[in-house]
Amino acid sequence: EVQLVESGGGLVQAGGSLRLSCTASGFTFDDYAIAWFRRAPGKEREGVSCFTNADSSTYYADSVRGRFTITSDNAKNTVYLQMHMLKPEDTAVYYCAIYVFNGDDYDFRPLRGDKYNYWGQGTQVTVSS
Repeated sequence: EVQLVESGGGLVQAGGSLRLSCTASGFTFDDYAIAWFRRAPGKEREGVSCFTNADSSTYYADSVRGRFTITSDNAKNTVYLQMHMLKPEDTAVYYCAIYVFNGDDYDFRPLRGDKYNYWGQGTQVTVSS
């Protein structure tokens, strides 16, 4: 069974930094994408960043580009989201998710969550002004 566990959330002042971690277990896929999504109260889920392991491509939402960085440590089965210059509008529950490529991926979009196969439980990030 694939499990994703997020950690690293917390309360931080605007302008501060946090690093989120997502550790996968029960995971044996070779070709996948792993992404961070977030959902703020009263808002729709938003794709934040994605990493594809086959070619190490990274993707970022416009709202976080230049402030957030996604990295992967395959030895630890962990993906990180380093967040700098945090803003109150970054406040949300952050989720990691995995999409397993299967050869029929024409409609997969890295920052759209509807096709992702596995999800974590989320970690709360709160940025105070």
